Amino acid sequence: MFLLRRQGQNQQENDSSKQDTKVNDLRAALGPLPGRRLQYCTDACLRRYLEARNWNVDKAKKMVEESLKWRETYKPEEIRWAEVAHEGETGKVSRANFHDRHGRTVLIMRPGMQNTTSAEDNIRHLVYLMENAILNLPEGQEQMSWLIDYTGLSLNTNVSVKTARDIIYILQNHYPERLAIAFLYNPPRIFQAFWKAVKFFLDPKTVQKVKFVYPNNKDSVELMRSFFDLDNLPSEFGGKTSLKYDHEEFSRLMTEDDAKTAKFWGLDEKPFNPPKKGHAGAEVAPEPVSAQTVVS
Repeated sequence: MFLLRRQGQNQQENDSSKQDTKVNDLRAALGPLPGRRLQYCTDACLRRYLEARNWNVDKAKKMVEESLKWRETYKPEEIRWAEVAHEGETGKVSRANFHDRHGRTVLIMRPGMQNTTSAEDNIRHLVYLMENAILNLPEGQEQMSWLIDYTGLSLNTNVSVKTARDIIYILQNHYPERLAIAFLYNPPRIFQAFWKAVKFFLDPKTVQKVKFVYPNNKDSVELMRSFFDLDNLPSEFGGKTSLKYDHEEFSRLMTEDDAKTAKFWGLDEKPFNPPKKGHAGAEVAPEPVSAQTVVS
């Protein structure tokens, strides 16, 4: 038994050593990185990109370079809450005030609370909250959990397949391995057709991270219990507390975090200039998605 344990430990150490070598190889392949590029490309970051590309250095290099180019154009770290607050008035996406049992940041999504029609602004709002969730990850933690509540979902509130595809493209290509697990709580029948269409663009590895859970289902209850303290979990997800979204309070928290973001990236606080009519938000300009693209 001791010998088997020792062999397993040696294997883990060998794998870790090989992965460290891959990280170093990727960093060397990328060459000198200036400013924000260097700040973004931590060892943990490069490890995520390698994981997303099955530890192929050449493929990971291409992926990192595409993300760096996207970040320089889209500038996600410069988005401020005041620019996207109108998208969050109903609480359709928010950061939870609790973590899962692994200490991961939790994003709560309520597609039935959709309140706008601009695909660009919807995506920009989600990107902002992804950056905010990452900012609030505990040290040493690289992933987050999603809780998705489908209460109120209808054909009028559901986003289009095209918008979903564009969101998938950004998340899977520029936030690789950020998602640990996603709980889809009690999705209605109208979601099934949408899921079949969207699933086509997801890598099988990501599909495995998506868990369909239902109230009054023993396995679902046990699954939620294994990931969350039920005393903190909202009743909308089978917990014992209530899900109350206070837009004013959440806006206060996000404004405080904006200052932290600016400090982290070495940015001066920029004044918010509302976009001119007809130009709401920056363009997403997503690239075509293929079934072979690896998801976060």
